[in-house]
Amino acid sequence: MSHHSCDVLIVGGGMVGLCLAHQLLERKITSSITVLDKEPGLGRHSSGRNSGVLHAGLYYKPGSVKARVCVGGARRLRAWVQERGLPMNACGKVIVPPKLELDAQLDVLAERGTANGATVEFLDETQLRHLIPEARSASGRALWSPNTAVVKPLDVVIRLEQELREQGVSFVKGCSGWKAKPKCRELLLADGGSINYSHVINCAGLQADRVAYPFGVGHQYTLLPFKGLYWQLKANCPIQPRTNLYPVPDLNVPFLGVHFTPSADTTPIVSIGPTATPAFGRENYRGLQAIEPGMAAKNIGLLARQYLNNRGGFRRYVHEQAFLTLPPLLIRAAQELIPAVRPNNIELSQKVGIRSQLFNRQTERLEDDFLCIPGPSSTHVLNAISPAFTASFALADLIIDQALPVLNLG
Repeated sequence: MSHHSCDVLIVGGGMVGLCLAHQLLERKITSSITVLDKEPGLGRHSSGRNSGVLHAGLYYKPGSVKARVCVGGARRLRAWVQERGLPMNACGKVIVPPKLELDAQLDVLAERGTANGATVEFLDETQLRHLIPEARSASGRALWSPNTAVVKPLDVVIRLEQELREQGVSFVKGCSGWKAKPKCRELLLADGGSINYSHVINCAGLQADRVAYPFGVGHQYTLLPFKGLYWQLKANCPIQPRTNLYPVPDLNVPFLGVHFTPSADTTPIVSIGPTATPAFGRENYRGLQAIEPGMAAKNIGLLARQYLNNRGGFRRYVHEQAFLTLPPLLIRAAQELIPAVRPNNIELSQKVGIRSQLFNRQTERLEDDFLCIPGPSSTHVLNAISPAFTASFALADLIIDQALPVLNLG
């Protein structure tokens, strides 16, 4: 049992939460910071399980929060990783249209990327084959993003935690079942202890909506978790792309489709994925593990309505991506990018993640952008989906700028 007080309490020790602590110190706003996480170690969920791709900022609508923070955030994280000598593969990314009718979307992506400050370049078929000899473009065109890179996300989280500890940030881990008392600016811990704070920042990822509710925030939102399974090319496969290879995405839904991603270090592993299949629990990584029957039933109903109403072109997502956990369908999606891939070339990866995708009950749509909502002596970061890891340093500054007038520290 312990009683603790701090200026800023950060709930959730993922990448966004850690970068918030880093920027509060860097900007000399406060050094009285506590990071609370329900797991005994950080990076157990979204931050440690993502693909590690540092996105260049091509996908996001100009003016959106994602667009505002992705390019600068990627630049800062890339420099941070390089300064510490952590593994990074500055391999770039190629985007191809798997169907001829999707070719025009390359122009949309190029326009968005340019507006967001990203570097983009069109490739012809010869240039594409120079980068990835086995790749296929239905139109012969491709889009090249030279500034996309790949890192090892768990390495980043572990190193950032280490540096924050050295600077005096307190960490309370393995702490679940606590109760918030917003009027008292206090968290009551399950062991009878407590944490008093001046301001709390909710960066709880897969649990962020549940953390927000006791503060009277976000009741129109609920989480719709989507499971991301990965496959990988076998080590003896003759096809080993040296750069990221992505399909043109459906910009109406927040999923990028199955893609090829080389590893960040010298280990020759090329991942294929992730899938975007509805999960039956927020931490339902494997089989029947951590299934939440009540939540799953409600979410299936929400998804069924999305499909029937075809809101935002949701029906296309279901037809093309929802069932890619089935190996024949995943192979077919992979072959749209690299036709020479065969079932005996791939194996299931141990990597699996869950996307903390938010659903708006009022608009009956999936939220596409980050949300940062104020509450009583609190700030709530919701829908911190891709590119949240990429953008974390810049996103942290944006969150702090929003919270700064009401931080009431001291």
